[in-house]
Amino acid sequence: MNAETPIDLHTLRVTRAIADHGSVTAAAAALGYSQPAVSQHLRRAERRLGTPLVLRDGRGVRLTEPGQVLARHARTILAGLEAAADELSRMVDRAAGTVRVAGFPSVSSTIVPRFMARLAGECPDVQIAYTEAEPPEALEMLADGRIDLAITFRYPGDGSDPHTGLTGMATLALFDDPVVVALPRTHPLDGRDAVALDELSEARWIAGCPLCRGHLLAACTASGFTPHVAHATDNVVAVLGLVQAGLGVALLPDLALLPLDVPPGVGVHPTRPAESRQVNLIHRAGADQVPAVREAVRVLVAAAQARRARR
Repeated sequence: MNAETPIDLHTLRVTRAIADHGSVTAAAAALGYSQPAVSQHLRRAERRLGTPLVLRDGRGVRLTEPGQVLARHARTILAGLEAAADELSRMVDRAAGTVRVAGFPSVSSTIVPRFMARLAGECPDVQIAYTEAEPPEALEMLADGRIDLAITFRYPGDGSDPHTGLTGMATLALFDDPVVVALPRTHPLDGRDAVALDELSEARWIAGCPLCRGHLLAACTASGFTPHVAHATDNVVAVLGLVQAGLGVALLPDLALLPLDVPPGVGVHPTRPAESRQVNLIHRAGADQVPAVREAVRVLVAAAQARRARR
């Protein structure tokens, strides 16, 4: 046979009905068609297949050996189609399936647990497969089809913004995450309500993740100086430990501090002028039409909006 099979579903249904009911007339009635329509379809199918499917047997018909082969396979194929249709119907009527999500570390410990718990309560048939990834990796995973949703962040004016040039994607802004300055309590500026970066031009800096380091360099350059980066670590607890020990100052996103007890030796201050990063939810355009993804997006947005303010 050709790579494109001449067997169609209607032929399978017809041969199965003839096997079950013993005549073309009874098969047509069971399928809801006229007897001439079924007979014409059989003739067309026999021409395509190059073999007779039925033979007259007295007042009825009987299936030929090729017809019996089709009828035997029809039972399995049609049962599989009915099972698939039933499962799809349940998924459409009631969101079900696995949604793959990736997000950066500070949402992993704040927004994501609340999101997953709320989704489990509201949509128990939707499962989440979560992977922690910084924005560049998460966006690459999304482009490759390895995940369905990416939770990312971007800093305004970032020259190396991994979101630049995204095509075929839908972006939903979740919230703005303020950037704060962490100072040792012994620092002379610790008593300020807000701290201007140019007042820290002589300080030793502790840099964070690559995107945050890029923002630190850009923000300090905009304030008229190049920061002296003495240490670098992606670990927020380590950053706070270094600040508490008087080994430097740091710019940190407020969300990263949300689940932590800031050490008593560290003061946290807004920047002047205020700075922030934007936290986004990104998916392929149209993916939110899939019921499970649509529900995951809805609950994730609600969880992000309900985040509590940092103590």
